[in-house]
Amino acid sequence: MERNAIGIIGAGIAGLSCARILQKHGYTPVLLEKGRGVGGRVATRRTDEGFQFDHGAQFITARSLDFRDVIASLSREGAAAVWSGMDREIIVGTPSMNAIAKALAEGLDIRRNTRVTELSAGKGNWRAATNLDSVLEFDRIIITAPQPQTVDLIGEEHPLSKAVAGVRMSPCWTLMVTFADQHDIPFTSRSAPDSYLAWIALNSSKPERPDTNSWVVQASAEWSERNLEREPEDVAQEMLLRLCGVLRVDPSSVLHRRAHRWRYAQVEEPLGKPFCRNVAGTLYLGGDWCLDARVEAAWMSGKAIAEDLLGELNA
Repeated sequence: MERNAIGIIGAGIAGLSCARILQKHGYTPVLLEKGRGVGGRVATRRTDEGFQFDHGAQFITARSLDFRDVIASLSREGAAAVWSGMDREIIVGTPSMNAIAKALAEGLDIRRNTRVTELSAGKGNWRAATNLDSVLEFDRIIITAPQPQTVDLIGEEHPLSKAVAGVRMSPCWTLMVTFADQHDIPFTSRSAPDSYLAWIALNSSKPERPDTNSWVVQASAEWSERNLEREPEDVAQEMLLRLCGVLRVDPSSVLHRRAHRWRYAQVEEPLGKPFCRNVAGTLYLGGDWCLDARVEAAWMSGKAIAEDLLGELNA
């Protein structure tokens, strides 16, 4: 059995933020990530045809001085840039949104394709059983998965599950579509929260993207909730027809289309504090769902966990 001091479940922005700070102070946390990549909802999908879609978080804003410094550093490294032509300064990853996560992940011990199937507390340690038929042992464990998945992992009767029971997250259906060349493009992005198609963006208008007529469309939380269990192809067809009406495009000009379901896309009712932990300081829960539906909120949660844990370790 492999013994480690600190384990972090999830290599999204919160997990990466936490791990980088711990590493900076001399610790070597192990991140267990169920997917092939890192970044969670800061994600990019690429196709065999060369099309590219930022199908998760669309952009980043920075309000705190600390996070502005992070964005400035990423920009100097070429992993982030301003999306010009918008009505305010917003940042995107370059050449893709997940470039931000890749830059934050550099140098960290990340075990990809490793899903924690069971978490149990022992005498002074935690045991994480995985889909790889392995068991890893940790002195401290940090879970940065979405709140519902976190509760499933530790159990509904766990005191921390009850402490975060008021958190509410909403789903989102996302359409990725590429049309043949179009000369009359009505806009490069449109936010209409009260509309069925709540967000529409020309993905290729972002800096350093392939020069294709590729769009990302995100349905409203209400519509996504009502249609959550539908087949992706049916959702793609319905969203596509509505999009074609908005853009005044012939549906026959579609070169690629696909729908992706984010079951836990955004926090609607946050926890109201950066993280939750047990009294012993051996189990931490965090993520954007603690604070707000923003990438910065995930980063702040991870940072707060790391700082609190460092206080415990150095006490």
